[in-house]
Amino acid sequence: MSPAGLGLRAAVLCLLAWAGLPAADRLYIHPFHMLVYSKSSCEQLEKPSGEAPPDPTFTPVPIQAQTSPVDEEALREQLVLAAQKLQGEDKMRVATVGMLLNFMGFRMYKTLTETQAAAGGAVFSPTALFGTLTSFYLGALDPTAGRLQAFLGVPGEGQSCTSRLDGHKVLSALQTIQGLLVQQGGAGGQARLLLSTVLGLFTAPGLRLKQPFVGGLVPFAPVTLPRSLDLSTDPQLAAEKINRFMQAVTGWKMGSPLQEVSPDSNLIFNAQVHFQGQMKGFSLLAGLREFWVDNATSVAVPMLSGTGTFPHWSDPQRNLSLTRVPLSANVGLLLVQPHDAAALPEVEALTFQHDLLSWTKNLAPRAMRLTMPQLALRGSYDLQDLLAQAKLATLLGAEASLGRISDGSLRVGQVLNSVLFELKAEKGEQPTEPAPQPTGPEALEVTLDRPFLFAVQDQDSTALHFLGRVANPLSAA
Repeated sequence: MSPAGLGLRAAVLCLLAWAGLPAADRLYIHPFHMLVYSKSSCEQLEKPSGEAPPDPTFTPVPIQAQTSPVDEEALREQLVLAAQKLQGEDKMRVATVGMLLNFMGFRMYKTLTETQAAAGGAVFSPTALFGTLTSFYLGALDPTAGRLQAFLGVPGEGQSCTSRLDGHKVLSALQTIQGLLVQQGGAGGQARLLLSTVLGLFTAPGLRLKQPFVGGLVPFAPVTLPRSLDLSTDPQLAAEKINRFMQAVTGWKMGSPLQEVSPDSNLIFNAQVHFQGQMKGFSLLAGLREFWVDNATSVAVPMLSGTGTFPHWSDPQRNLSLTRVPLSANVGLLLVQPHDAAALPEVEALTFQHDLLSWTKNLAPRAMRLTMPQLALRGSYDLQDLLAQAKLATLLGAEASLGRISDGSLRVGQVLNSVLFELKAEKGEQPTEPAPQPTGPEALEVTLDRPFLFAVQDQDSTALHFLGRVANPLSAA
C-alpha cells in the first residue's frame, strides 16, 4: 500500500476509535473540524447582506437542447487527478467522509430493503446517496440546513458558524474517495475500473437556478445538466422525456426508469451512477450455468470463474462465508454467501451493519476456485420514499428552505438515485473452458449459484461504494 494509503488508514482507525467512545467523551474530541467552515470563511458569510452581491442565476435551457454524450474515460481521468492531490489534512477529511457515508449507507440500505421483497435484488450506492444529501445541504438554509447536517451525521445545529458543515469540503472529499476507487485500475497489470456520475436537474419553465449551487455540484457529479420542461400538464410524458434525455446522454439502460413526475413539483433531481469492473484472473465460462433463485426455480446465466488465493472466512455460527476478491490494489469485492440459502434475510440483516467492516479482519488467504455470475445489475429508488420510510418525509418537502438553489418558490419532486453495476471477466467476452482446480488438500471450491450479498470497498478510505443483494442476476433491482 502507498504511504498515502497507510496514512489514510491510520486516520480511519483514529476516527473509528472515536466512534466507539462513550458519548460523554465526545465533548472533548471533534473529528469533524476539517469538514466545517473556517473562521475566515465564517467572517465572509456573516457580512451584512447589503455588502454581498446576490448570487447570479440562470434559466436552464429546454430539454430539447443538444448535449454531447458522456465521455467516461475523461470522467475517470478527473477522478484520478483528484486522488493524486490527496495529502496532509485532506487525508483526515477523506477518512471522516468515508466513515460518515458508511454509517449512512448501512442505515438507508436497511430502509431500502425493508420496502422490497426479500426475493428481489438490490443494488445501492452509499457514495451517491451521501453526495445527493450533501448537494441539497449545499442549497439549503436553516432550519433545513441544520436538519440535513444532523442527518448526515455531523453535530452542529444551533451552534456557531465554525461548527457548521462546509458542503464544498464534503463534496471535494467525496470526489477524492471516488478517485481512490479508480486510480490504480489499469496500472501494474490491474484491470481498469470505471465510475461515472451524471446528474440531471429538471426544472419547470421559468424557474431560475443559482449558479454557485449548480457549479458547486461538479465534484460530486462532473456532468451536471440543468434542463427545463413542462412537468405539470402531462406527468407521464414529462417522465418519458427525462428518461429519453438521460439515456441519450449516458447510453446507460437504467432499471426502474421514472414513471411519472410529481405534477406539483418544479424540480426533479436525477443522479445516475455507472460502475464497471473487470475481475483480474477471471474468465467467462463457455455456455450458460444454472443460478438457483430458490429451491424450485433456476435461471441460465453467464458465469465467471477464477483460480487463485483469496482472503476468505467461514463462520458456522453466523451461517455465512466471506470472500474478498481484489478488483485493484486497493479495491475489493466482498462476497457474502449464506451457508443456508433460506437464511438470506437474516444474514443480510447481520451483514449490512458495522459488523461487515470488522469481519474483514478475520479474512485469511485460502486457495480456491471461485465461480460467480457475470453481473449487470440495475437499481433505482426515490430518496423521498426512503426519507418517508425513515419518518423524515418533510426534510425535502414543501416546507424545506432551499434558498441557495433558487430564489423562486421551490417544490422538490422526485430525488432519484439510479445505479448500473457491471462486473465482467478480465479476458473479455470470449468464453473459455473451466480453469483447472488448484492443487493441494486445502483447495476450496466456492460457487455462487444461489442468492448472495456483495459490497465494493476501497481499503484506503474504507468507504463502501456499493452494497447489494443478487437474488436473480437477470432481473433489475
